[in-house]
Amino acid sequence: MTTPEHERAAHLPRPGRRTPVTTYRLQLGTSLTFADARALLPYLHELGVTDLYLSPVLAASPGSTHGYDVVDHTHISAVMGGREGLEELARDAHAAGMGVVVDIVPNHMSVPTPVWHNPPLWSVLRDGEQSPYVAWFDAPRGEKLLMPVLGQRIGQVLKDGEFSVERMVIPTEPERGEQWVLRYYDHVFPLAAGTQALPLPELLARQHYRLAYWRVGDEELNYRRFFDIATLAAVRVEDPEVFAGSHALILELLRAGTIDALRVDHPDGLADPEGYLERLSHATDGAWIAAEKILAPDELLPESWHAAGTTGYDAAWRIDQLQVDPAGARTLGFMMRELTGNVPIDYARVAGDAKREIISGSLAAEVNRLVDLLHAITARDLYLSDHTFRDLRACVVELLVAADRYRAYVLPGRRADDEQAAVLRDTAERARTRLSPDQYPTLDLVVAILLGEQVGTGEPSDTPERAEIITRFQQVCGAVTAKGVEDTTFYRWTHLTSLTEVGGDPGGFALPADEAHAWAQRVQHTWPATMVTSTTHDTKRSEDVRARIDVLASYSAEWVELVHRLRDLTADVRPADLDGCTENLLWQTLWGTWAPASADPMSGERLGAYLIKAAREQKSWTTWTTPDTERESQLAYYATALLARADVAEELNEFAALTSRAVRDTILANKAMTLTWLGVADVYQGSEVTRTSLVDPDNRRPVAYDGDSGLRASLARVLQAPADAEMTLDEAKLRLTSKLCRLRAERPDTFVGERSGYRPLPTTTACAFAYTRLCDGEPDVAVVVRRLGRRLERLGGWANHTIVLPQGTWTDVLTGAQIAGGTRLLTEVVGDEPVIILSRVRGS
Repeated sequence: MTTPEHERAAHLPRPGRRTPVTTYRLQLGTSLTFADARALLPYLHELGVTDLYLSPVLAASPGSTHGYDVVDHTHISAVMGGREGLEELARDAHAAGMGVVVDIVPNHMSVPTPVWHNPPLWSVLRDGEQSPYVAWFDAPRGEKLLMPVLGQRIGQVLKDGEFSVERMVIPTEPERGEQWVLRYYDHVFPLAAGTQALPLPELLARQHYRLAYWRVGDEELNYRRFFDIATLAAVRVEDPEVFAGSHALILELLRAGTIDALRVDHPDGLADPEGYLERLSHATDGAWIAAEKILAPDELLPESWHAAGTTGYDAAWRIDQLQVDPAGARTLGFMMRELTGNVPIDYARVAGDAKREIISGSLAAEVNRLVDLLHAITARDLYLSDHTFRDLRACVVELLVAADRYRAYVLPGRRADDEQAAVLRDTAERARTRLSPDQYPTLDLVVAILLGEQVGTGEPSDTPERAEIITRFQQVCGAVTAKGVEDTTFYRWTHLTSLTEVGGDPGGFALPADEAHAWAQRVQHTWPATMVTSTTHDTKRSEDVRARIDVLASYSAEWVELVHRLRDLTADVRPADLDGCTENLLWQTLWGTWAPASADPMSGERLGAYLIKAAREQKSWTTWTTPDTERESQLAYYATALLARADVAEELNEFAALTSRAVRDTILANKAMTLTWLGVADVYQGSEVTRTSLVDPDNRRPVAYDGDSGLRASLARVLQAPADAEMTLDEAKLRLTSKLCRLRAERPDTFVGERSGYRPLPTTTACAFAYTRLCDGEPDVAVVVRRLGRRLERLGGWANHTIVLPQGTWTDVLTGAQIAGGTRLLTEVVGDEPVIILSRVRGS
């Protein structure tokens, strides 16, 4: 039986492998190359960072702004500087004592335009079953790959003469000389050998792929996608040959010491996440690996995973919700209902409706294929043949809607463990309430198949068909949850939009301190090198935007009054048919990004672009596939007008003055928690000061490091300033970040790894959230965070409330002042500060 000590050791790098302490995430690309990153190393070292954390570095689609659309696993991105540039960056980083963490993308590759940018896919399209890459893509063997790229139905394309047959040298394989290709505008496809002279209809029929109208993809696409993105095709990394081919370069760089650790993108999309991570851990000789895993509020990472932990979304939403006053829920709920009208104040219902739309829309092809597989099994077994296609589909749909997490982890051919079986059975009980009694036996049958149990006449439960059903259900479940909740519900549910963050729990609203402590203790015990982050390349709002919106829960009545005044003031320019969900989102976003005096003010262009994207994700009145461009233009115009009007600015500035203390405290307290709460702390590029960033691509904007007002000069100023100097919010956040990064570098074992620990500190008020980080079981760093500041003010401040500090002498990390341990008044320890970080004087 596995002991707790062995469980803990399994989630730490092997001896000799580097464990990051404080990472700094860089979004690489044409505007931030390896050479640019090298130039930042002195600044990052001065900041106190211990490890670079790089976005994907492999060759990606032309013009990629993020790197997750990989096209070639055998080459480092040329636009970033190629392998030589990466190796030079790594050498300089290592010389400065810094490690290098790289983001990898095992689940999918890009379907680029033209396709030849992706050599494996080009090979499969040209050679079919004869291609050495035929096993790479997650599609049925023997079927033509559907390429839904045509702007109209194929018959019309043929009539209009939009295809042409040409010869050209393919840049990714010049050694083959000129090849025959089929061109459709910017798209270029290979031709099967000997088909170039055929009449076009026959030529098209003889290819290993099928060209189709782009709308066909949602219903008939036969390769698994990354969610519903047809230009990202999933790969079968569970195949050892595919794993070897797609990971060879990354593993070579690890063995050579060029890179030290990995972040794995979206393992939930894989057939066997656990098996993949075990193989990856073995191949890297036990490197530190963080898995980008979205967890339900009551879900922990499976302990069987060979990973150090998650990438930190599970911590990020809890940090925010600790600062949300539950008293604001009712008032903000009424505001949402007033503006939206037809949106029920029932989060679960909104999420369920959104999932159903995704199942019948963009993910219909995946769901239909799953039901087809189930029906094929039941149809050939006399004992099961009365379970109709319609009933099977109804049960699958209700299971997908009822799922409250991305997936269970049931493996074909292996008995489901009790916990994972319970996940599916609990999901089935929720699904049962939406089915008729006559469908209950079908639901039980589907669940039995998904759990690998014997059904019907006792056909073996480990057949390839059964295995595919078990795997695909879990993959489809994750896609439906991601698209239905993260990318639809989170844009419709506008109660408090800071809570609709990646991995968040908006239905829970506020988080009690005891729950946060209990969660942190569980994670610390099993995952002492997990990651904590607050802003990423995927967050829908930066940490600072969320913090400003968090504050609305404490000022809900004043906020509602402000929105009413703003609506009256701008009635002359507000679109007559402005959607209520979009409007509520607009007001909260306007406030969350209201920082006109900062170095990163919001612009009308950025705000308008965000609102159009958000409205399309809502899928209520405009969508990506059928955009209402006229209403979108009116929305963008309204957003620009709001930022330009003096009367709007006056109202928002008054509200900003009212809430300035709460906003400052929340931003600084949340940053301190990110850097001290658990495990490896991540600083997203530029988040050492405040940013008004919204969802991608806005959160990938370049950061100003140079110049008199750049981060280099600002860091030098704040580190030289006296401890009691008055500072702007940006300066205070930069100083806090640097002080804590340096503290972590000085005391790494206190924060990360097997010697680290976590213990809540007793306080007599819920307005203080306090804990100590342990080293070898002894308190070494104490953190006291002010929370719910307005409630604290209304209660008369700290008054006689106390905290019990561990014994010893403690030094204030920001001021250098010393304080003795024991029971102390909070007014003596915290005073008016948003957060106090104390380091223990060693030997005291």
